[in-house]
Amino acid sequence: MTKRTSAKYKIDRRMGENIWGRPKSPVNRREYGPGQHGQRRKGKMSDFGLQLRAKQKLKGYYGDLTEKQFRRIFAEAERLKGDTGELLIGLLERRLDAVVYRAKFVPTVFAARQFVNHGHVEVNGRRVNIPSYRVKEGDVITVREKSRQMTVLLEAVQLAERDVPDYIEADHSKMSATFVRAPGLADVPYPVIMEPNLVIEYYAQN
Repeated sequence: MTKRTSAKYKIDRRMGENIWGRPKSPVNRREYGPGQHGQRRKGKMSDFGLQLRAKQKLKGYYGDLTEKQFRRIFAEAERLKGDTGELLIGLLERRLDAVVYRAKFVPTVFAARQFVNHGHVEVNGRRVNIPSYRVKEGDVITVREKSRQMTVLLEAVQLAERDVPDYIEADHSKMSATFVRAPGLADVPYPVIMEPNLVIEYYAQN
């Protein structure tokens, strides 16, 4: 089990946004934060607060990555040539658990991590159980034959709340998906506004 499975909606409440666009999110009913002081009127947030919030939101979206994991991905994006914010998004979307989630094999990114961890996924015909495994353009991600009748899988494929983005070609009849290309920020169907530029500012100052 992932460390956030039972508490993932706390992230929504803390951010005050339904960051995965899930119909069951408590933010749909209560937009204030968690805890006894959650309903206090919010003051204007400082620049640091906005930057930190942007980082926490992006980090939380991908299954609440650890700070060490997220900083490592950011450092790699910074080393590559091009727009660091766009490259950061591209690297996050190339994680195997993110691709499994985007292909609609599972209902949540937390379930995707668990699904990969438990050995239900193959990449180019080889079993991979590391959620952070980085897929390449043209890689074919398949649900293992003996895992294809799992309830979580069959229910996720039918979900109407989100579509498969165009940088992934999914064939649900074969339970396979091809990673076509690394996306940029505008390509990723985030239900809320993500601000990788603020993440860059945060790490530039900390």
